[in-house]
Amino acid sequence: MATAFTFPGQGSQAVGMGKDLADAYPEARAVFDEVDEALGEKLSAVIFEGPEDTLTLTANAQPALMAMSMALMRVLEARGLKLENTASHVAGHSLGEYSALCAAGMFSIADTARLLRIRGNAMQAAVPAGEGAMAAIIGLEIADVEAACAESRAHGAVQIANDNGGGQLVISGIKAAVEAAAAAATEKGAKRALLLSVSAPFHSSLMQPAAEAMREALAGVAKNTPVVPVISNVRATPVSDPDEIVQLLVEQVTGQVRWRETIEWFARNGVTTVAEIGAGKVLTGLARRIDRSVSALNVTGPADIDPFLAAISGQTN
Repeated sequence: MATAFTFPGQGSQAVGMGKDLADAYPEARAVFDEVDEALGEKLSAVIFEGPEDTLTLTANAQPALMAMSMALMRVLEARGLKLENTASHVAGHSLGEYSALCAAGMFSIADTARLLRIRGNAMQAAVPAGEGAMAAIIGLEIADVEAACAESRAHGAVQIANDNGGGQLVISGIKAAVEAAAAAATEKGAKRALLLSVSAPFHSSLMQPAAEAMREALAGVAKNTPVVPVISNVRATPVSDPDEIVQLLVEQVTGQVRWRETIEWFARNGVTTVAEIGAGKVLTGLARRIDRSVSALNVTGPADIDPFLAAISGQTN
């Protein structure tokens, strides 16, 4: 039996997340303070108090979600959890891959916060507002969604951005091409094809300027070998070499998040429990839809700490 820790991506943020944790545990408060210091601003005030539209800005949501995940990790660690003795692997959805690597000791909290601020700003700046779009395609096979994208590229770039599992795929690209691909997917039998309320076409070729920004940013930070392997978003296989991980993080900006394949890899390779560390329960729900043979649990706040530690102890003993 083995356990993998997973870390959520953008969309899981909520105003007030982590405040009860920071109030209850000095280790959690210290993480939010460290992120504030690294960014030179009180991001914690936005996380705890809002306003929501400021928190949901990509440049804020990304370091905020990492701070939430790492605050939980530090509380768990203060109560005796050691990642390398508890989890066989880590993985994170999009920005969550940075949280996973921070938890596994590859990057410091301060460096991770700065990397995610750069990433958020670069992704937002890569495409002028209104030119890109993303859409969720529900209930259609991946080959049919790929075909819908191929048929729509006369309108511009469009590709699968996320394979979230449970019949949910997300496409991304030039707005006209995304709209055409969504219509084509509907004609091919998709149950739903709906445009998402996002600020940029993430995980598409249009993000290449952001990929180059991350190549430069990642070159300038200290890196350690993670204490457990990370399952790369773009490969859905484990990686431990820091240089290889950096290259994959650059590719991740324009590449597909292969989340379904990540959970399927866990199920094939002896992982019996997937534990989500951070805001919300999105990844917990996806894991249950992708493979019911894998047990899924999560920790999101103070009330979850002791039950989570007890459950993890039972899984790893």
